[in-house]
Amino acid sequence: MFALKKPLESRQHTGSYYAATANWQNCYPPLTSEINADVVIVGGGFTGVNTLLELTERGYSCVLLEANRISWGATGRNGGQILGGIGHSHERFRPQIGETGVRALFDMGVECTDIIRQRVAKYSIGCDLRWGYLDAALKPRHMKEFEADKRWQEQMGYPYTLTLLDREEMRGHIGSDLYVGGMLNAHGNGHCHVLNLCIGEARAAEQQGARIFENSNVIRLVQGNRPRVYTDSGVVNAHHVVLCGNAYLGNLVPAMASRILPANSSVVTTAPLTAQQQHDLLPGNVAVCDPRTALDYFRLTADGRLLFGGLSNYTGREPGDLTGVMRQKMLKVFPQLQDVPLEYGWSGQMGIGINRMPQLGRLDGNVYYIQAYSGHGVAPTHMMARITAQMIAGQAERFDVFTRIKHWPFPGGPVFRTPCFALGMLYYKLRDMF
Repeated sequence: MFALKKPLESRQHTGSYYAATANWQNCYPPLTSEINADVVIVGGGFTGVNTLLELTERGYSCVLLEANRISWGATGRNGGQILGGIGHSHERFRPQIGETGVRALFDMGVECTDIIRQRVAKYSIGCDLRWGYLDAALKPRHMKEFEADKRWQEQMGYPYTLTLLDREEMRGHIGSDLYVGGMLNAHGNGHCHVLNLCIGEARAAEQQGARIFENSNVIRLVQGNRPRVYTDSGVVNAHHVVLCGNAYLGNLVPAMASRILPANSSVVTTAPLTAQQQHDLLPGNVAVCDPRTALDYFRLTADGRLLFGGLSNYTGREPGDLTGVMRQKMLKVFPQLQDVPLEYGWSGQMGIGINRMPQLGRLDGNVYYIQAYSGHGVAPTHMMARITAQMIAGQAERFDVFTRIKHWPFPGGPVFRTPCFALGMLYYKLRDMF
């Protein structure tokens, strides 16, 4: 039944649908000398590449160091869903950031999707960008949550229309009997080919003078007002450093590592479907997500496959039978795909923080960091990059909102924090069952 494609070793990416259908194979050299720059950025995913682009657009001399390939990590492995919003449940941060801070978070949650919309148009990036998103309710209480969210967003002035759907109305948007209702956002959220978006943004930065180095693993960081970044075979001297490795940064800065945990998510894609099959599954070609902790998310690709993801694993480990487990999850939603083979399957790691709010801040001297999107990063990464670039350029107002939010280290130390967190998340998974 399975006809999985083998990993593309020549690309040095995981064996994903995205890597197999990339618009071009970017091939940047490794760093092999000592160089100088205004800013050096560590990490070549959405956060790092967009920080690079934001700063080069402002005239800074910038270097980006990526340990593997551009978009190699979570950026090139996720479900491709472009969702607005920064973090979760802004109101709980009101004691720390006040009314103006809550308003700022909401406005940035709208702006983050607009950045992608504008960037794709400005640089003519081919990434199969489409608008349309559906929150799918599995239980009546999910509908109550959607209703409350709709009221709050409309009170805050959300600029796009949100439409509540009952069970019958859902059948006009998704070919599954699993859902009791949903909330449609036809124009504010959407989906795209994430690897093509990121490498397109990297090319835009390069064309404006940015220097990009792949296969350049950072092994040492000297902090301070004149920081230095060391790779296996080179050094960058800079006025500013921005750390954007997220779940893949490792223990380069132990204080950062203690506040983030890698969690695994898995994705599969089917073989191309017929036009009728595509229409029967998702007639409006929207991205879909349910509200559980260990959620399902899915959409159609531009070449007519169903891309289906989920299986959130808070131990950070990939399941032994990824395709077998994911196939069963997919068939629970779409049993009509019983005879359709899967052609790609892969996993990636997302960075989880305790409070589910992106972590943005400043270390010793001119060293900044951005991490912990908690599985919701395609659009927010673009916003965090903009805020950090503004901070480096001397505009601290929005950056300061995030520095007032407290982020605690995970309990248990380096050895026990992962199993402790996995045990804690079991409560939420059990709650999803009722």
